Amino acid sequence: MKNLKFIKPFFVEEIDENPISGKFTIKPLERGYGITVGNALRRVLLSSLPGAAIVNVKIQGVEQEFTTIPGVYEDVMTIILNLKKIVFAVDDESDDFEEKLELIAKGPQRLTAASFELPAGVKIINPDHYITTLSDDVCFHMTVTIKKGIGYVGAKENKVHIENQVGVIAIDSLFTPVVNVSYQVEKKLGNKDELTIEITTNGALLAKEALATAASILVDHFNVLVELSQKPAHVEFVSESKKEAHNYVLDLEIEQLDLSVRLFNSLKRAGIDTVASLVKLSEKEVVKLKSLGRKSFQELKDKFLEYGLEFNDYLKEALHHSVEEDKDKH
Repeated sequence: MKNLKFIKPFFVEEIDENPISGKFTIKPLERGYGITVGNALRRVLLSSLPGAAIVNVKIQGVEQEFTTIPGVYEDVMTIILNLKKIVFAVDDESDDFEEKLELIAKGPQRLTAASFELPAGVKIINPDHYITTLSDDVCFHMTVTIKKGIGYVGAKENKVHIENQVGVIAIDSLFTPVVNVSYQVEKKLGNKDELTIEITTNGALLAKEALATAASILVDHFNVLVELSQKPAHVEFVSESKKEAHNYVLDLEIEQLDLSVRLFNSLKRAGIDTVASLVKLSEKEVVKLKSLGRKSFQELKDKFLEYGLEFNDYLKEALHHSVEEDKDKH
């Protein structure tokens, strides 16, 4: 029986990224794989990425959370709610990481996340985050414990680790660094899927790092299943050959290149509808196209660079790879 071949995406584009979010396009994907891949990545991103958070707190003079502190504006419950929202980034990669942070202050003073004394390897992403306010002559001493974990862990579970420790209050911990994930699947030329995924983090890591980690987690899990059999049943999952990758790009219509209106109209007036017809032209021939100025030409060159194309010579290269692969088959 002839092996079935599934196309592996060869193009991942980082559309936009800043310290807390990123947008990425993955293409081409087999029909239906946009939703399959997008949904799997979304679930892992939201539930399974490791992070650091506060797991318990001890405030001098306080034995339980349902109380107030003289000279402190917020009650203990409100202080705990504020502590939960502090975002930590930790350099230590060990799973059993644990660190105690101290905050010692005297009023009058407004306390924020930056008021904590931090050891090497621990960073607070939102140092301006408000904790509480102290009035005149009030001494305030608080110690928090931060750990690494995955997903959400409730105070009840965290309390198991502090049995018989007087004055230590367990709190809920949200470890996941990913705040939101959305994805969109578009149908493209050749009945292929194009997956666009948008990721927002709490700033503890970049969106592309979150995406790479989620993909790695999925691969590790699926590898266990692959190892169940040394002979995957007549299915071959392969990367696209250079010929197939070139053919995919060459088949794109110029509408799919996201060009400026001026450049798009210039190409359309010249009867150029696909990338294949465009790469047949030399740079000199393109420059001579009506209404195509220097700015539009530079835009086109940038777009070619993005897709790994070259004027005129690219088609020859694609044909060369096609001939070489045909030789290899024989």
